[in-house]
Amino acid sequence: ARIKMPRGKGIWPAFWMLGDDITSAHWPTCGEIDIVENLGSEPSIAHGTIHGPGYSGDHGIGSPFTLSSNQRFSDSFHVFAVEWEPQEIRFYVDNNLYATRRPSDLPQGAKWVYDHPFFILLNLAIGGNWPGNPDETTEFPQKMLVDYVRVYRRK
Repeated sequence: ARIKMPRGKGIWPAFWMLGDDITSAHWPTCGEIDIVENLGSEPSIAHGTIHGPGYSGDHGIGSPFTLSSNQRFSDSFHVFAVEWEPQEIRFYVDNNLYATRRPSDLPQGAKWVYDHPFFILLNLAIGGNWPGNPDETTEFPQKMLVDYVRVYRRK
């Protein structure tokens, strides 16, 4: 997806996926792939994370990508992507590979749950445990501008 992020304390935009069996398997057993999460108070850092049984919430397995030269994800549009295969998930920002996740990255005994269909979500949350609450410096209204979302399948 090509997205221009909002910014400010307490702002939490995300482009992510959940396993389509969430109603029967429940979270985190259904699996979650955070293609990008951004904290408005850290406007130069994008986070890509996977969550599953035994590695969810604060224990999700993730990596940050940091823009160079004091750039911010709120200054212009950026492309956030994953290449997802049954045994590997690769995370990209602007065509730059910055993280790869495989079953071998999981805690011992944890289950890899990325071998079934998922659905896409885009959202802009305000507040929460991770970003904290907005304060007097946070400007409103906020917008997460989405130019496009594309899904490709290998032949």
